[in-house]
Amino acid sequence: MIYTLSTEDRNYLRSLARRQAEIAALPVMAARKRMWTEMNDGKPGARPPFAVETWTFDRDFMPESIYRCRSEYSRQLENRFLRNIRQHELLDDDHVCPDTLDLNWHILYDEFGIEIATQYVKDAEGVLTGYQFDHPITDLSQGMGVLKPAAFSVDRAGTLAEKALLEEVFGDILPVALRSGTFGRNNLTQRLMHVMSQENMFLALYEAPELLHRLMAMLCDNAKRMSRWAEAEGLLVLNNQNQCTCGTCYNFTTQLPREPRKPGQVRLQDMWAVMDSQETVGVSPEMFHEFFYPYYRELAELFGLVYWGCCEPADPIWEDSISKLPNLKAVSISRWANQTYMAEALAGKGIVYSRKPNPNLLGVDRELNEAAWIAEIRSTLDVVAAKDLPHEFIVRDVYTMHGNLAKAKRAVDLARKEIDRVHGPLAS
Repeated sequence: MIYTLSTEDRNYLRSLARRQAEIAALPVMAARKRMWTEMNDGKPGARPPFAVETWTFDRDFMPESIYRCRSEYSRQLENRFLRNIRQHELLDDDHVCPDTLDLNWHILYDEFGIEIATQYVKDAEGVLTGYQFDHPITDLSQGMGVLKPAAFSVDRAGTLAEKALLEEVFGDILPVALRSGTFGRNNLTQRLMHVMSQENMFLALYEAPELLHRLMAMLCDNAKRMSRWAEAEGLLVLNNQNQCTCGTCYNFTTQLPREPRKPGQVRLQDMWAVMDSQETVGVSPEMFHEFFYPYYRELAELFGLVYWGCCEPADPIWEDSISKLPNLKAVSISRWANQTYMAEALAGKGIVYSRKPNPNLLGVDRELNEAAWIAEIRSTLDVVAAKDLPHEFIVRDVYTMHGNLAKAKRAVDLARKEIDRVHGPLAS
């Protein structure tokens, strides 16, 4: 990509950057930083943040009509600025508006040595929603040989060229910052679904257990090698502030790094990482522990703090597997989880109870069922009451607001009122 901006786009984007900087400097943002930090650090009685992930309902939140830029690169920047601005102006949840303009290292990654085509399906409104991979493996006994170890490299010149442009255009408004995750793709069973279907995974548990272990070991090795490569290359950047590990779960903490690090000297043990295994919900706890847990454990040993889970319930595999995961710091409590069981299991351990309220309450009906939404928030507040249990509310997987963004704002206001009822208003 060529990193240039027209004069018109440059002037407009600078105005958006100034607006983002104004929002980021508001006193409430400093208060929210403290709130996320106290929660992740496990401070007793810490107020739970409430955040809404918006990209899944961009048809409503970021409609085509709001954009002015036309070039691809200008549009990318416009999208980032507008999303941060609209998050505050339209929702005003507990997102902390970024006070930097971030970019990632340009990484080239060939995961399997072959191209895996993806087929997409649009919903009734023409939005890409469903997809499936053209799996290269249909029979493990015949197909393992088509996969090659992952290969990766960094385009330092391209990264620094983009950074130079951003600093020239926006540096007097927002500091430009290089960012990184851990680079290794730690959601191993999601990677597995790229190369074989879920049905064939289930069959392999019985028909080809040794080959399935070999494939999982390969995926684990890919992730470990890439993470260690990034560490050796000096590409890791601390992600202990206004960065996400899983979706919209922010990483503010004083627990990382455990010793001071200079830029370019950050280690994997200084980083948050995320892992999940939604694809094995239909696997028994015993089989999960035998076939999948050992490889997640290997990865978890590398990092400073680990966030576990997404939509899958954690409780069926908690006792034998996830509770033993090294460096575990947060667990997703989805709508399918047993809230009470997990609250009791996590109490007193300093592990974040990362509650995902039922997205159907926001996404199915055009109007918000306020009584049901309040009951949903209260159910969590009641379960964690009087427990030494840091917790947060993260709304994810809402795919439409039916054109009614006021519904999302109302959901934020009602949730905040319920949290205030227990913790009092957020002090600025």
